[in-house]
Amino acid sequence: MLPSREDVLEFLQTAPATAGKREIARAFNIKGGARIALKRLLKDMADEGLISGARKRIARSGTLPDVGVIDVTSRTGDGELVAGPSVWDREQHGPPPRILVLAASKRAGPVAGIGDRLLASLTPLSKPDADGCSYEARPIRKLERRTVHQLGIFRSLPRGGVIDPIDRKQLKEWPVDDGAESDARNGELVRFEIEGTGRYRVPRARVVERLGDPEGSGAISLIAIQVHGLPDTFPAAALAEAESANAPGLKGREDLRQIPLVTIDPVDARDHDDAVFAMPDEDPRNTGGWVVIVAIADVCHFVRPGSALDREAIKRGNSVYFPDRVVPMLPEALSAGLCSLREKEDRACMAVRMVFDANGNKKSHKFLRGLMRSAARLTYQQAQAAIDGRPDDQTGPLMEPVLKPLWSAYAALKKARDKREPLDLDLPERKVLLDDRGQIADIVVPQRLEAHRLIEEFMIQANVAAAEVLEARRSPLLYRVHDAPSKEKLDGLRDFLATLNMSLPKAGRLMPAQFNRLLALARDGDNSELASEVVLRSQAQAEYAAGNYGHFGLNLRRYAHFTSPIRRYADLVVHRALVRALDLGPGGLTDGEIENLDETAKSISEAERRAMAAERETIDRLIARFLADRIGASFSARVSGVTRSGLFVRLTQTGADGFVPASSIGADYYRHDERSQALIGDATGLGYRLGDSVEVRLVEAIPTAGALRFELLSEGRPMGGKRPRMGKRGHRGTAKTRRRRG
Repeated sequence: MLPSREDVLEFLQTAPATAGKREIARAFNIKGGARIALKRLLKDMADEGLISGARKRIARSGTLPDVGVIDVTSRTGDGELVAGPSVWDREQHGPPPRILVLAASKRAGPVAGIGDRLLASLTPLSKPDADGCSYEARPIRKLERRTVHQLGIFRSLPRGGVIDPIDRKQLKEWPVDDGAESDARNGELVRFEIEGTGRYRVPRARVVERLGDPEGSGAISLIAIQVHGLPDTFPAAALAEAESANAPGLKGREDLRQIPLVTIDPVDARDHDDAVFAMPDEDPRNTGGWVVIVAIADVCHFVRPGSALDREAIKRGNSVYFPDRVVPMLPEALSAGLCSLREKEDRACMAVRMVFDANGNKKSHKFLRGLMRSAARLTYQQAQAAIDGRPDDQTGPLMEPVLKPLWSAYAALKKARDKREPLDLDLPERKVLLDDRGQIADIVVPQRLEAHRLIEEFMIQANVAAAEVLEARRSPLLYRVHDAPSKEKLDGLRDFLATLNMSLPKAGRLMPAQFNRLLALARDGDNSELASEVVLRSQAQAEYAAGNYGHFGLNLRRYAHFTSPIRRYADLVVHRALVRALDLGPGGLTDGEIENLDETAKSISEAERRAMAAERETIDRLIARFLADRIGASFSARVSGVTRSGLFVRLTQTGADGFVPASSIGADYYRHDERSQALIGDATGLGYRLGDSVEVRLVEAIPTAGALRFELLSEGRPMGGKRPRMGKRGHRGTAKTRRRRG
């Protein structure tokens, strides 16, 4: 019989230090196939920190083992990482000990960051240090991050029940024992935990929190928040700091309140962290030139390094925006209050004054700390309408002194941008509109206006100026970097373009301009959207880094994020670097922060990817719910992805993504041709390729998983005699499908 965890711990506590798996098996007379179950038990115990090391030494009750699993949770005031034990019984032992994480060994791989899970050697301190840490940890290696929470739909049974997880990667049932339901009702959204295994027991789920109706208002974004472990409540200390913050006066700042800076944002903007102004340059040596001022909320005045606000901000990394709510990086008292550039209210700011010539080339720039007062809060649509000849009561008086100079300055900057030729990918983005009850009213693709491009270009120029001035001062900073496409991705792109009778140069280093010429050629034909999609997929992912390797997409040698410190921690770091480098007062970058820049870059890059996934999955779930009552309806779509198991399709009207299993397509046997990104029938040579327009019928919608399943109504098209080589795996249509299609 397999021993219990308690039996193993008791044996190891009295056994010699060399006791290991063999000794444990011998002590409990475990032989044959039962050794596999013992191995699994010991692995579970090691993952939980109960046992550790090759010799399986354990710690005394209420203490930590010599080697254990820890979760990095925060930083000290000096920027050092603090962790807690991954598994800890609060009821039995009280609050978990704080663990100071020391520098990683070379074997530990990449540096750790907040949210990481580590296997580490642990050493107790004789007494807690100034930060309350009673242990030191030296990382051995990083472990895979575990899901912070699991959510699912509870289904009641006569005794107990089952849980259907909402995570699309875990679409399986978890049994719930009688008594472990926590009074959950049938169909409710619940948070659950998987109970440990032992004695060959099947893993079971235990409901730990009832979250109500999964179709209710706010439940969809709540799912994403829980699944991705987004911190959505602020610690009391951070809230207290935000509530007690005071706006600074004019001392040590330049008075910008007479300059009619304006904010231009989306209609539903929750915060306003940037304002702009432009005027002709009066310098006779710069005829036709322009002065552009970009003012940004001075967040680093309020959020100081090592403070409770700072610790929480770096853990979040950025704000996360959902259709029905925002999970902000900073508490509302700052993000929507003192740090939001509200109309007609004095606000502390960091500003850059840039001078451009008539062709948009930057001649100089200067950063300063100021006090401003926004002249107006405008929306993109409102500003654009005014420039297009339809001013309203608010924009009318602003036309001559503010809006016309802004557009004239942008016309000059656009000349330089066009000459620089950044990557011109203007892909549409879905926007979900909710009604007053939190239900989906519509799904639209907002029009891309010149007002959007104006603000975008002004922000880019301010970001470039920040990177340039910090480099000139030899100051450490966080760059926003974007690598050139990899050779493997370019080879795959060339293979696919060849099937469209298009090509990319094979010699020399590719530049964004060459992709732009390709996109321009496709724009006049039927493959415009397809070309943009495949070019986008060939690109590397942008990230933050303490070292610079340029921004390929923007075609810039140096680039940093300066313009959104309310919602991005990277921008806050850049502000602090400017304050320190230019001696602009308190709140500058500390030595401890400089030492940890690599780690900070990695942490906030991961937080950005986490936020993007949460936002994308929420949109998918909302759209799946929006379409759930249209089962059997037909839609126009485009093939957005091809795999050997089927086709991904994107609906033309809503942008909803779904899947068509290959086994449901026709009566032929379909094989996946990677080169042409197509599924091609063996017998007929008919197929479906990436970018093809098709008609589909909705078969199934699972809102909690954001999953849509379709069947094809369109017949395949001739693939030019090109069929995949034998040996490529594929799928044959089901018997039901073959009968239906003859």
